[in-house]
Amino acid sequence: MAKVIVGMSGGVDSSVAALLLKRQGHDVTGLFMKNWEGDDTDDYCSSRQDLIDAAAAADAIGIELEAVNFAAEYRERVFAEFLREYQAGRTPNPDVLCNSEIKFKAFLDHAMRLGADKIATGHYAQVREFLGEFQLLKAEDGTKDQSYFLYRLNQAQLAKTLFPVGHIYKREVRKIAQEAGLPNHAKKDSTGICFIGERPFREFLARYLPKQLGEVRRLDDERVIGQHEGLAYYTLGQREGLGIGGVKGAPEEPWFVAAKDMAANVLYVVQGHDHPALLRDRLTAGQLSWISATPPRTHWVYAGKTRYRMPDAACDLESLAGERCEIAFAAPQWAVTPGQSVVLYESLVCLGGGVIL
Repeated sequence: MAKVIVGMSGGVDSSVAALLLKRQGHDVTGLFMKNWEGDDTDDYCSSRQDLIDAAAAADAIGIELEAVNFAAEYRERVFAEFLREYQAGRTPNPDVLCNSEIKFKAFLDHAMRLGADKIATGHYAQVREFLGEFQLLKAEDGTKDQSYFLYRLNQAQLAKTLFPVGHIYKREVRKIAQEAGLPNHAKKDSTGICFIGERPFREFLARYLPKQLGEVRRLDDERVIGQHEGLAYYTLGQREGLGIGGVKGAPEEPWFVAAKDMAANVLYVVQGHDHPALLRDRLTAGQLSWISATPPRTHWVYAGKTRYRMPDAACDLESLAGERCEIAFAAPQWAVTPGQSVVLYESLVCLGGGVIL
């Protein structure tokens, strides 16, 4: 049996991951990662309670729990990039960065120094070895699948990684936890990332990126209909928080962010969820990351996701050259957003992806 260090967040998924590995006879140690410092004493960040919950779960399972501070690595590798992207008008995905830079790099390196054979997390995904390579697969529970956030993992990382709950449905995970007497069996799933938590996003971002007031214009005719607080605070497809009241001559339909002009500091909006400006049938992606040593072939139909909560969509990898690729979708996709990731799949296999440009 292997020496496995499990990243325990205090949630039910990682706790059950540790429990299952212990039952399989592995030498299991839990590790709690503290990734954020600064204002985590307020009501928005639950890291202190999460550590308490992780410790209680580890005690119930009968394993040791170590706490390690990766706040410096997180600020340097994840948060700094997060701010740079927002300042440039894009909308980054910090979960993708956190997985590739912290959970499967800093944590993996730390675990190997402690003599671990493998690491494990509570992610809903699966790993298998096939024809001499490791593949990242979607989770059995499609409603919880997290492979989208893991597309940057490489062969070396997957070779050392276990996803013990990837083949189990969430309801079964909670049942296992309850029957085992884990104190966090009914704990609510975490939402967002710790440094933002449940606080208003714009309020948080304004601490680091000052407001830059500018015009809100209607895309269709350039008419000024409002004022924005800073382009960094808005993302394509955003409906809430635009501050646009009734506009004379306009129908009573919701407004959506359709474009940003960074040079002119103008936010463009349109009315109606299905406005043509919100739909795109092709995109360019950069910062490509492929799980296999062999990149996917071009002119082949794959399933693509342009954001986590959107369904897979048939697409063609039209071209692939170095750090860029062109992808065409069979049907237009809604609010394709620069800074977010496009991830390609072949059936259940996650091939990798890149950042939308």
